[in-house]
Amino acid sequence: MLKISHRIYFTSLLVSVTVACAADRSPTGMARIPDGVYRPFFLAQNDLKEVPVKAFCLDILPVTNGDFLEFVRANPRWRRSQVKRIFAEEPYLKNWAGDLDPGTNAPANVPVTHVSWFAAKTYAQWKGKRLPTVAEWEYAAAASPTRADGENDAGFKRQVLEWYSTPATPKLSAVGSGRTNFWGVHDLHGLVWEWVADFNNALVTGDARGDNGLDRQLFCGGGSQGARDVQDYPAFMRYGFRSSLKANYCVHNLGFRCAKDL
Repeated sequence: MLKISHRIYFTSLLVSVTVACAADRSPTGMARIPDGVYRPFFLAQNDLKEVPVKAFCLDILPVTNGDFLEFVRANPRWRRSQVKRIFAEEPYLKNWAGDLDPGTNAPANVPVTHVSWFAAKTYAQWKGKRLPTVAEWEYAAAASPTRADGENDAGFKRQVLEWYSTPATPKLSAVGSGRTNFWGVHDLHGLVWEWVADFNNALVTGDARGDNGLDRQLFCGGGSQGARDVQDYPAFMRYGFRSSLKANYCVHNLGFRCAKDL
């Protein structure tokens, strides 16, 4: 009887450990971002100064032209010649050679750009994922290569500022060229801006879940630290760029990556 009890105990323990390990394991190509806090740049009178961020998974790399080619092959209505203008303006996939041919101007290992928020959102859903919220993106991007609180890493802050101060180049670099940040994520800085899911609540009413209008002003991410610091030039740049966007815009240096709930 004692042996049977021990066997049951150890079997239960093994199952518990296996389940716990599986819960900590991120999907392929994604990094696990732990619980944290996002501090918004601008605050209304009744807004929270700190927004809790629950643990989630984030793509290690931005979505590439090669990734997006698979998507348009499987979803013809999102091909360049077939997409409706209400969902993507004229420059949609402008740098591609054709519907199913990115061509030499859009290498397979380079971030896809000239994509609208609608296209990015649909791609994420097709992959069984979603777009990250602004709080999630900013929290993940606040990490430097060596520490979670990148605002306290002077070298990291200088690098981000340099990127915001430098005009975008005509040709983008391949994804994964730079160092990962503290969470193991590449290219949150220095490559392209990135769409995120939710609205700028300081500028519009409603949110991404409750507002069904198509004329949306959406957030996109491009850097994150010290957002309440009036001397933080990148924070002002982010805020200005985000507030100028609408859901069907397709910008030459604006891409995206996906997130997933744990």
